[in-house]
Amino acid sequence: MKKEKDNRKSRISRRDFMGGAAVVAAFTIVPRHVLGGAGNNPPSEKLNIAGIGVGGRGGGDLGEVSSENIVALCDVDWRHAAGTFKRYAKAKKYRDFRKMLEKEKGVDAVVVATPDHTHAVATMMAIKMGKHVYCEKPLAHDIFEVRKVTEAAREAKVATQLGNQGQATEETRLVCEFIWDGAIGPVREVHSWCNRPISPRGLERPKETPPVPETLDWDLWLGPSPERPYHPCYLPFSWRGWWDFGTGVLGDIGCHQFSPIFKALKLGYPTSVEACTSGVNSETAPLASIVRYEFGARGDLPPVKLTWYDGGLMPARPAELEDGRRFGNADDNLYVGDKGKMLGHRLIPESRMKEYKKPPRTLPRSPGHHKEWIEACKGGPAAGSNFEVAGPLTEVILLGNIAVRMGKKLYEKGLKLYYDGPNMRVTNVPEANEYIRREYRKGWTL
Repeated sequence: MKKEKDNRKSRISRRDFMGGAAVVAAFTIVPRHVLGGAGNNPPSEKLNIAGIGVGGRGGGDLGEVSSENIVALCDVDWRHAAGTFKRYAKAKKYRDFRKMLEKEKGVDAVVVATPDHTHAVATMMAIKMGKHVYCEKPLAHDIFEVRKVTEAAREAKVATQLGNQGQATEETRLVCEFIWDGAIGPVREVHSWCNRPISPRGLERPKETPPVPETLDWDLWLGPSPERPYHPCYLPFSWRGWWDFGTGVLGDIGCHQFSPIFKALKLGYPTSVEACTSGVNSETAPLASIVRYEFGARGDLPPVKLTWYDGGLMPARPAELEDGRRFGNADDNLYVGDKGKMLGHRLIPESRMKEYKKPPRTLPRSPGHHKEWIEACKGGPAAGSNFEVAGPLTEVILLGNIAVRMGKKLYEKGLKLYYDGPNMRVTNVPEANEYIRREYRKGWTL
């Protein structure tokens, strides 16, 4: 489902953001609340973990937490999940996560790795039941869902983590430390991009209605999204480009790419956003897009412009980059400061990097992205991309998608979107607010 290994992300506190047991043979599971309460069990005690969406990326996430007890697995497509089912043969198997969570009372923590459109409903149910949650990115499909899930996690006091693994890396910490050390001076401009073929886009809805595979529960796969006939163009991975199910390249990779930017520059909600696209329609994300955000000053930090590119589009090649040197990776960030530039986590040109060497270490290093979450579940410090951090970040990313979907209308009106972040409201184009919160199909609630 989700196949990314980006290595250049970081953390941001909400204050910075807003201001600028084991499983026995009979499968008797002893819940943590019987043993002293979630978050109070000793580090040596294993968690009972359930997976929701366990094929593809979900199977990989479970592998990262397999030091614990994997006690229950849920997937609507048992053929796609077959490898994970085999790997954890003793775990109970389900198709409907609601039934699994209701029945498996002893589950302490849940890994959610479904397509984007069911992230929120699965995550919210687990949180309301007092379960710790690891959720793949983006945290939810729309801004309203993200806000509610973030608030629910805060109220329930559960340990959370978003699946943007790069936030735990050394490279991400170096980005912050270089910028905070003044290596490139005040940063007023950042360019971020992804030029990998994430999923098919720019498509119209298929007219064919082939039969649903016997191993797939199509109704459960649709979840809260509008009903439509099954077609293999939607799954197992190509759902990402369809607006009803996914959030395009920005919703996917933006959660990785923007993470170090938000931490290093202490960004909050943007004041405005605009977009230009190629191949966008009412069904799928565009073939290519440029999204431009503007952020106001934060304390003594100056206003900053953040520009996103995908589909092969790129910013201008910086003059500081040596001839013959490739302009970054397929996914990368370019930071433009008053005194220099940084590509990824390295100053450019390379001579500047060799001269400067490394900045002072000011951030603690991570034991590992998934391990951060496990330790938080057992009463340790909050994970680096907990929902207090990841929720607001995801909201801003999804706001970019609203600009993408409104792009042509905005161009014709000669407008960009002005945004009131705390109140989740576009202030100058009322119809844009229709994308803040989607309507759920009958039978589904948040």
